[in-house]
Formats: sequence, structure tokens, C-alpha cells
Amino acid sequence: MMLVMAFAVQGQDIHFSQVDADPMLLNPAYAGFYQGAGRFGMLYRNQWATVSIPYQTFAFSGEVALWRSRNMNSGLSAGVSLFNDHAGTLHYGTTSGHLSLAYYRAVNRAATSYLSFGVEGGYAQSGYDPSQAAPQDPSETFATQQVGYPLLAAGVAWYWQPTGDFHTKVGFSVRNINRPNISYMQLDSVFLHRRFSLFARAEYRYWNAVSVLPVFLCQFQGRHREWIYGADLKWYIEEGGARQVSLRAGVAMRHLDAVIASLMVEFNAFLFTFCYDANISGLSVASGSFGAIEAGVVYRLNQGSRKTKAIKCPVY
Repeated sequence: MMLVMAFAVQGQDIHFSQVDADPMLLNPAYAGFYQGAGRFGMLYRNQWATVSIPYQTFAFSGEVALWRSRNMNSGLSAGVSLFNDHAGTLHYGTTSGHLSLAYYRAVNRAATSYLSFGVEGGYAQSGYDPSQAAPQDPSETFATQQVGYPLLAAGVAWYWQPTGDFHTKVGFSVRNINRPNISYMQLDSVFLHRRFSLFARAEYRYWNAVSVLPVFLCQFQGRHREWIYGADLKWYIEEGGARQVSLRAGVAMRHLDAVIASLMVEFNAFLFTFCYDANISGLSVASGSFGAIEAGVVYRLNQGSRKTKAIKCPVY
């Protein structure tokens, strides 16, 4: 906590408060790193609706297993993700598409510890609509309205389950490795900073049907910082075969920015998520403490089928 309090949030990039509702969006090493043969999801975020024209972010993802060893202790997976965000009167925003490839492998004979490595390539286009602008000089024109650039990312993840009641996973990723030029005037000094992410989630099942799941995320991009820390409680309502029903609720803090309340409902192959950000930053006077809302849904193929089990880690 002393380390966290030593930093201040200086800004925010595109992000979701539900940091592991769809883990592949956080780290390419998580593509296919779970039970089941495939997973497909979408997330929506609406932010600052009480301050101005809101920031709206959409994310879609899909991932499938390409190959698995006979003993299910190693495998190769692929994923695809699409992002779109826009805000303001000029509808300034970015649309991007990404392809991911990940390989995981058990690192001990008991298969209680796994490592996963992932790489990702993509392309993004940013732009705005100048027709809604009101320049002081009516003869003023915009030379460039769109800029496109490639994106590269890589990540590593570790999973450990020493007992049936406890497991943890830790991941580290780097995005924008190539630092693409994003200038509308082709200035060499304007580029997209690399984004470094460190994520950790654990689950301890301290009672028959209830578990606690602490979470931690820190992200660095240029001079911008984001720290999230908190915990969820999960209630396993029904378990067995393809029948998986659970309810999860949690509270987390985005340091100096927002209190995050989240809810996740698992019903067989589906995960339904909802999240609310209560703004506590200096903008709370203007925002009325309303930060953002998020909603999402994830569908998993062959969830709960023992025949398609890839690794022992459960789906968050």
C-alpha cells in the first residue's frame, strides 16, 4: 500500500474496469489459457456521460484452441480482438483489430504450474469528424483527418494451483512495442508510448461454496499511471458437468480516481458482467461522482466438459 500511495494517476488510456472479464484484452498470453475449446465476448463502456458527450468504448474478442497435447499439458491457441472508442463533438476515436497467438505449457510433472507466452499484431486507425468543428477562421481547413499505424504486443503469464482450494495467476505484457507514429502532421516527436501492464488475480476457497478473489493491476504508459486493487466474493451455486452457476460481486479502487463496484453472473456457458465506477477524482464536482458504467457477455464453448479440459485453472 505504501508503494501504491507513492504514485498519482496522471491520466488514463483506453481501459476497462472489469480487468479480467475477458483476459485476452489485457494480455495476449491469456489467449486460450483456460478451460474449454473456445471463448467469445464483448464489452461496452460509457464514461463521463454527466460531464460532456461521453467516451464510449466497444471491445469484441474470440479465441479458440489450435492444438493441444495428448495429456493436455501444453497447447497452442489463437485469438482475434476488435476495439472501437469515440468521444466528444468531433467523434474523435480509434478503431483497431488484433490477432494473437499463445503457447502454454506445464512446468512441473504434477501439472500444478503453467507458463504461457503470447504475441499480438494489429492495425489501428484514429480520426475525427471536422464537419462538427467551429473554427475561428471559416477558411481554416484540416489537412489530415485520419492516421493509421501498426501495433505490436507481447506477454507472459504464470498460473499456479498448489491445492484444490487455492490458485493464482500473474501476467505481464507490453503493448505498442513498435511505438507507432500517431501524428496528423507526420511529426517524428508524436508517437504512441509503450504500455506496460502487470496483473495478478488469486482465489482462495475458504468455505465449501464461497471463495475470495483479490486482484491487482498496474499500468504504465509514458507519464500516465493506473493502479487498481480490490477483491471479489464468489458464491458457487451449482457445480457439476456442464452445469455451472455462480454469482460474484466485488469492490475495487482505481487509485485517486474511482471506486469500482462489479457483478458477474455465470450461467452454464455464459458469463454476464456489470460494473459501475463512482468518480472520486477532482472531476467529481462536475461529474456528480458518476464515472462510468460497463456491461459485457462472454460465451464459452464446451465449458465444463472434462474431455476438452486444457489446464486446471478455472475460468474467472
